[in-house]
Amino acid sequence: MSAGKEHTPARWRRDLLLSLLALALLLLWEWSRLDLAVSRLYGDAGGFRWREAWLTAGLGHQGGRLVAWVIFAIWISDAIRPWIASCSPQAPACAQRRYWQAVTLLCLTVVPTMKKFSDTSCPWDLAEFGGTAAYVPHWLLGVVDGGAGRCFPSGHAIAAFAFFSLYFLWRPHRPAVARACLAAVLLLGSLFGWAQLARGAHYVSHTLWSAWICWAICALAAAWKEVRSQPAAGTAAAEVAKVAEVSKETAPSLGP
Repeated sequence: MSAGKEHTPARWRRDLLLSLLALALLLLWEWSRLDLAVSRLYGDAGGFRWREAWLTAGLGHQGGRLVAWVIFAIWISDAIRPWIASCSPQAPACAQRRYWQAVTLLCLTVVPTMKKFSDTSCPWDLAEFGGTAAYVPHWLLGVVDGGAGRCFPSGHAIAAFAFFSLYFLWRPHRPAVARACLAAVLLLGSLFGWAQLARGAHYVSHTLWSAWICWAICALAAAWKEVRSQPAAGTAAAEVAKVAEVSKETAPSLGP
């Protein structure tokens, strides 16, 4: 399917429907209450053995954060603009790139802000893992668990999930590139989430919520952009049709 045919008004509705489906699955995970059970696979009364391991703390945590910020800095500075222009005639315009850069920045702002006001403590703060806090599900708002709090949702996971915007940026122009970006984001986000899970820094749900929030922000941004562009596109099409009709009427006859 060509990029032009794929760019249909119904696509934003599919994005929002997928967001609702993902939310339903996420709520199903919450209902299962498996967060603590999964964390127990990595921690015990002595704490989390992977907490300071090089693979999780060094490569997965610090390394992942550094890579994400480097990529974002390059994108913001438009340092790759000449490469895009030379390699792909179907590359997004500057205005489109800047729009999705702003959406990425929004993702990188919203999740840490939510985390700042959260009463939920990290798994390593729980008494059964050597801390002092009691386990309280994060959806019990206002219930203090006795720990440090500020652990929901996962701030580290957005180092990958904030770049869902790349999928939406490239989708109208190069669907294959968009799918590759989506796969890379999901893979990196899963790895970052696992690293924080193994360290005792987050529950599974913390990472899942970060992914959903970033996706929902991008889906809403895509819907707003799509709906906003429809009237302009319709007006332009009408003008073209009008000009064509006038030209047809005023064109000299070629008949006898």
